[in-house]
Amino acid sequence: MKLTQHLAEAKKTIISLEVLPPTKGKSIESIYSHLDTLMEFEPSFVNVTYHRAEQVYKKRTDGNFERVEIRKRPGTVGICAAIMNKYKVEAIPHLICGGFSKEETENALIDLHFLGIKNVLALRGDAAANEKFFTPHPHGHRYAEDLVKQVISLNKGHYMEEDIMDGVKTDFCIGVAGYPEKHFEAPNLDTDIEYLKRKIELGADYVTTQMFFENKHYYSYVSKCREHNVTVPILPGLKPLTSKRQLSMIPSIFNVEVPVDLYNEMMKAKTEADCDLVGTEWLLHQCRDLLKNGAPVLHFYTLGKPKVIYDVLKQLL
Repeated sequence: MKLTQHLAEAKKTIISLEVLPPTKGKSIESIYSHLDTLMEFEPSFVNVTYHRAEQVYKKRTDGNFERVEIRKRPGTVGICAAIMNKYKVEAIPHLICGGFSKEETENALIDLHFLGIKNVLALRGDAAANEKFFTPHPHGHRYAEDLVKQVISLNKGHYMEEDIMDGVKTDFCIGVAGYPEKHFEAPNLDTDIEYLKRKIELGADYVTTQMFFENKHYYSYVSKCREHNVTVPILPGLKPLTSKRQLSMIPSIFNVEVPVDLYNEMMKAKTEADCDLVGTEWLLHQCRDLLKNGAPVLHFYTLGKPKVIYDVLKQLL
């Protein structure tokens, strides 16, 4: 079922989760261990992140080094199929521009269509680990809006090979990313929302936001989007902050603000369990406020701390 259909039929705020593939060589059991207990809360869908290859240098037998590409987290398509089979819930794969050619993207979309997957989240993706700025694949897309165009083309039955006539039309519901505190590369929030609006006008169906720790950022963002005539559902992204290390790491990586009150409470924590409790209470407060104000979805980035999310949902629902 398409995510937009889930939202249209929902009688209350729905729950969704996000996981990332295990590193190469590890079992899918690491994902199942995250999801097993959370299935008690009947999430409507589970997002699965997508990861580009990374360039690393390996020493050769002659003593010199050669640059090779390694995908450390493959398996997004297969994991989506496994989640749908095991839990009978919708799986939403991320698609990214970085590191992938247009042909690789088309082939991934064909595989997803064969599996009966109805939703995708189209993202530009981050710069490679060794790059300061994002560089597209030589035969890929530079911007997420170009990726949206490709998905829409396939929905119309237009394939890259021009000799394919009357190609099967896919029927993907397309999500894109939104940034309540603006994308770090955008000069200002209004410009950022105009970029978002272009993706919606091309055919994107909904927006999932970057994490935020102050609900005021989400409410203000939704209001500004509506002023720009962005009318699609905007799903709030939520992540527990559960360690002192994250106080500097998360703002550095994701360019989001950690509120002063959250920072102060985390700094008072004496143990890891105390940190988890602070994160749980903060996330619970966010969720209650979002429910009170009619958020369509509570979308949890479960990476690393499923127990915190379990504790929040147990008290919430």
